[in-house]
Amino acid sequence: MPTTSYTVPDQTGKYAVVTGANSGTGKETARRLAAAGARVVLAVRTVAKGEQARAEILGRHPHARLEVRRLDLADLASVEAFADGILADGAPLDLLVNNAGVMTPPTRLTTVDGFELQMGSNYLGPFALTVRLLPALLAARAPRVATMSSGSANFGRIDFDDLQWERRRYRSVPSYAQSKLADLMMTRQLAALAAERGWNLLSTAAHPGYTVTNLQTAGASLGSDEPRRAPFTKTRILPRQEVEQGAEPQLYAATSPEATAGGYYGPGRRFELVGPTAPARITRRALDADANRRLWTESERLTGVTVPAVVA
Repeated sequence: MPTTSYTVPDQTGKYAVVTGANSGTGKETARRLAAAGARVVLAVRTVAKGEQARAEILGRHPHARLEVRRLDLADLASVEAFADGILADGAPLDLLVNNAGVMTPPTRLTTVDGFELQMGSNYLGPFALTVRLLPALLAARAPRVATMSSGSANFGRIDFDDLQWERRRYRSVPSYAQSKLADLMMTRQLAALAAERGWNLLSTAAHPGYTVTNLQTAGASLGSDEPRRAPFTKTRILPRQEVEQGAEPQLYAATSPEATAGGYYGPGRRFELVGPTAPARITRRALDADANRRLWTESERLTGVTVPAVVA
């Protein structure tokens, strides 16, 4: 049975940034974009791991154009420095893939800026990065922002009174679900902003279903002395797939001519856990335009990054 079914269209001449590109769906996305001709920046927290991923991709695609740059989404100063570097290049940015994330650390941890780690790394960091990169994106002919959400977004709740889990007892899975719902809401609000302001920018989202990567263990082991797995990945009953297919919804969202503004894509079989890419169900909470706007405004306040300032 083939592990891939989506063919990435020709990306020759395109310039792309993929976050979390040192492993999992990020590395696979970067590999296939580069194989299709794109020039790809591997945006990674640990440069040595990024260089290893670059070497692995070059081993399969010797002519791939790949560059490694440091980006820590849990540090808004790092986000600003990375974005400034991209903007200083002066090249239009055709594609931003917000792939990086952390999953279910067992205890409440915080980012450099004091945000709860999952909300900060999975949502507020990517939000700040996306907004800061808008000048480069809007300079491209047909720019795209593709953001990785999760099936857990269906169970997420946005608690505007306690986004950082400071008042409630921290629970890792609901916290993860909230951050991934926020990603989907950001996608929808960015699509709405593009429509309102006449930007030729396509904002899309994807989820990987149940794809086997190190995400399930890396985050769950944070703050622990022993290796752990994310709570909802311990069962062996659920169908699962390898990263080659798990990256395809994200690749579809990022490159398919059929992808639509605010569209959401995931595996099309067995409860959206595995299979070829298909449109995914969008939870009604991400279809709430007022809530999407409110979250965007609150995110501008928390990060200090606003659209008028960066676009001007």
